[in-house]
Amino acid sequence: MAPNQTPLPLKTSTFSRNQNHAIKHLIFSNLSSAFPLGGFVGFPDNDPDSEIPTNDANLLKNRPVLDRSIVVSAGIIANVVFAYVIIFVQVLSVGLPVQEAFPGVLVPEVKTFSAASRDGLLPGDVILSVDGAELSKTGPDAVSKVVDVVKRSPESDVLFRVERGNQDLVVRVRPDKNFDGAGKIGVQLSPNVRITKVRPRNVSETFRFAGKEFMGLSSNVVDGLKQTFLNFSQTASKVAGPVAIIAVGAEVARSNTDGLYQFAALLNINLAVINLLPLPALDGGTLALILLEAVRGGRKLPVEVEQGIMSSGIMLVIFLGLFLIVKDTLSLDFIREML
Repeated sequence: MAPNQTPLPLKTSTFSRNQNHAIKHLIFSNLSSAFPLGGFVGFPDNDPDSEIPTNDANLLKNRPVLDRSIVVSAGIIANVVFAYVIIFVQVLSVGLPVQEAFPGVLVPEVKTFSAASRDGLLPGDVILSVDGAELSKTGPDAVSKVVDVVKRSPESDVLFRVERGNQDLVVRVRPDKNFDGAGKIGVQLSPNVRITKVRPRNVSETFRFAGKEFMGLSSNVVDGLKQTFLNFSQTASKVAGPVAIIAVGAEVARSNTDGLYQFAALLNINLAVINLLPLPALDGGTLALILLEAVRGGRKLPVEVEQGIMSSGIMLVIFLGLFLIVKDTLSLDFIREML
């Protein structure tokens, strides 16, 4: 959420003098928030139409450092609290999901007229080995191993040892050549895991389960963000915008309603972590400027410098958002089929 702002309580006389303007501003804020494009909170500090004196003690920019830090952090704190509440409700209503990993890679879906469909792979098959290399139960690593072998083998036979029900079969698949020269067989792959639900026996156990799950999800988000910055060239293509997020949410809703709890919690944790980054136009950027002011003994940066930093950050966020919307839209299946 961008570091937009909301008026702190004003003096009675000041509010009376600007009542009409305040009501108009509040209506505009609520209308802006009706669109699912992030949050909007507006402070009168930077409103050119505001009739509030610039030296009013109740303007946010004139409040003490601690007051401003608390106000700017409110959105981040709300995301964290909401994520925990979602997980708490999940644990209380449907239980805590627990994953148990098994060897191999699951094939949930096989595309019609693909190499896998043509050569005999079926939905529900579990790939135990590929070209003689056994697949462990390490989850994503096993999936990556299968994908790497397939990509390296366009129009060459690949041997899959497959578990199908109680049968142990060998399926020979010849990957088709993709437009980039890599092999493809037209399947969806996922780690071979089974998810069971653990229900808490009392309130204290509910809090413990919720806390454990919250910390686990938060750790995954932070690790993912760290990898994005440390290996940006490899992970840049995986950065998703609002269109991709909505598509993933719709897919989760279709496949597993319980998964919506985790999806919503992850979304809020992501928003909190990203908003905390010390970048212009984010809450973390505003907090960084407030911290810099505190370090400088209460001396603020020149208004022109601060506005330049925030304006450049806002433009960057807008361009990045538009880029991700276009990229994610062009990646949607029905759009790709049209093209």
